[in-house]
Amino acid sequence: MPETPDSSTLPESATDGGPVVQLPCGAVRGAVEGGVVRFADIPYAAPPVGERRFGPPQPVPPWDGVRISSCPGASAPQRVGALPGLDVEALVGPGWVPGDDYLTLNIWRPEHVSAPLPVMVWIHGGGFLTGSKDAPVQDGSSFARSGLLCVAINYRMGIDGFLPIPGVPTNLGLRDMIAALQWVRDHIQAFGGDPGNVTAFGESAGAMAIADLMTSPLADGLFRRAIVQSGHGAMTRDIPVARRLVAKLAKILGVSPDRQGFASVAPQDTLDAVEQVSLPTTRLDLRDSEGREPVFGISRFIPVHGDDILPLPPLEALKRGAGAKVDLLIGTNAEEMNLYLVPTGLRAKVGRLLAWLALRRSQPRAWQVLKAYGMGQGRTPGEVFCAALDDLVFRWPARRFAEEHQGRTHVYEFDWRSTAFGGQLGAAHAVEVPFVFDSLSCATGPEGLLGETAPQELADRVHGIWVDFARDGTAPWPEFDRQSRQVHRLAANETVTEAPMPARPFLP
Repeated sequence: MPETPDSSTLPESATDGGPVVQLPCGAVRGAVEGGVVRFADIPYAAPPVGERRFGPPQPVPPWDGVRISSCPGASAPQRVGALPGLDVEALVGPGWVPGDDYLTLNIWRPEHVSAPLPVMVWIHGGGFLTGSKDAPVQDGSSFARSGLLCVAINYRMGIDGFLPIPGVPTNLGLRDMIAALQWVRDHIQAFGGDPGNVTAFGESAGAMAIADLMTSPLADGLFRRAIVQSGHGAMTRDIPVARRLVAKLAKILGVSPDRQGFASVAPQDTLDAVEQVSLPTTRLDLRDSEGREPVFGISRFIPVHGDDILPLPPLEALKRGAGAKVDLLIGTNAEEMNLYLVPTGLRAKVGRLLAWLALRRSQPRAWQVLKAYGMGQGRTPGEVFCAALDDLVFRWPARRFAEEHQGRTHVYEFDWRSTAFGGQLGAAHAVEVPFVFDSLSCATGPEGLLGETAPQELADRVHGIWVDFARDGTAPWPEFDRQSRQVHRLAANETVTEAPMPARPFLP
């Protein structure tokens, strides 16, 4: 097996270090620190290279000796962009760490385990283009200290994971996630986890993926609960629409728009093309038959529906009862789009015409939307544009997902406002993640997402809510339904009856 830069093996006779767990393919050794055992970079599938690059995940080849699982390893090929004034690395990791063997996972568990532990499986965000299991803010030690077992996974992204290339299985990134969840089902008991009590949780693209997998027949039974943070199931495309992206990228790369063409270009050599096709100035129409672009330009790379993974659009599948056996905790942040529009200065600069031109690329009734959100009624065009996108991109689709889910559902709103950028960042996208992981120190400081300080009391409470939900599916506020519309505001610690949003008439 190809080794990552930080992985190694020792003879079976080695006795120093943390506990050793024997798996069917070989033994792994963890590291103990502060009462937590961490197993890093355990492969759940074979390296996706050569003939396996554009194929479904394959079984892990066996290894000899004991694999030292104490350091981070490789990550999927990616290029992390900067956000002015923000420490992005704390949120998504260091970017691409080269190495073939990156379909791997981390495990954190208490040092002493007396009974099988509830399991939480984290799927990172990053627009299906960036991120890794090793981002500092997503360290799972806090969940281990709370008596749970936490897993974090890598998966294929971009061209290799979410481009429906003719001759290539669709949704390879989702197939990787399913393989990782199957690995957890088959092997987590050896680490002290309960395979019958698994919660999948994630943020942004990771949350979108979990919402999709809730409706997938191939993921049925792999997790009992789901926590969907700033995500939902509305960001998928018809395969014929997504094939326009295939054609555009093939043209940029100068290859044929099929498996042979894309396989002729090394993953690292596709990153310039991915960056180019992701620019808002690149001419590429990804609107559906109703004139909507479900991602509003945030990412070109998303899952597709109409295959064996997602036979139906997830919202339609929910209506037919898919995912009803999964307990759901779903929510959004009050000011999601500030992350994209405040550090770049766009919220302050956008005018009425630019707001309309930008929105009409994704929404056929753009001007009616802007009027519904108060254009010309005292708010600046940037504020109106941002508020409309908050609801169109994140908040209303998440409520629609909650409405259609036929199982137990709780909805939250994260309303604490970051003081970064003079308080303008507010309750932006991703701000809840350090509270969930009780990792405030990773996201505070001069360029911290949270500003200079953040309330530890709120982190204790939010982290505790996630822990309790993973244990037994309960939350300390009433369930959500179409009539009562009970939504819990986490910072205010109050449950409100939330009225339908102005975005309601403009989305499915």
